[in-house]
Amino acid sequence: MISGFRDFIMRGNIVDLAIAFVTGAAFAALVTAFSNAFINPLIKLITGGGAVGGKFTVNGVDFDYGLFITALITFLLTMFVLYSLVVVPYNRMRERMTRAADAAPDLSNEEKLLTEIRDALRAR
Repeated sequence: MISGFRDFIMRGNIVDLAIAFVTGAAFAALVTAFSNAFINPLIKLITGGGAVGGKFTVNGVDFDYGLFITALITFLLTMFVLYSLVVVPYNRMRERMTRAADAAPDLSNEEKLLTEIRDALRAR
């Protein structure tokens, strides 16, 4: 089961891309809900309440910098969690697989002798 899962992750095709897209959308919704439930109230507390983070007006146009702060924090949280839960484990798995593939099997005495004979014949 684990080897099948490993093969699934290492394979690159449209099904994998579709699964990644749906997972990313669900994760983005989760992080947005977290930001709305916890980050927005914290920003309101820090900046004195009212609109999220406050806003300023120039020539009758409102600039709501609180929305930008919330979006920035949401983006950073999303990238940090994806890096921690997807990129780091994937890189470790690839490194292990590469190490296992690069490790040459130990040759028996007969195989070593045959290799020496082959190399000597090629040298002539």
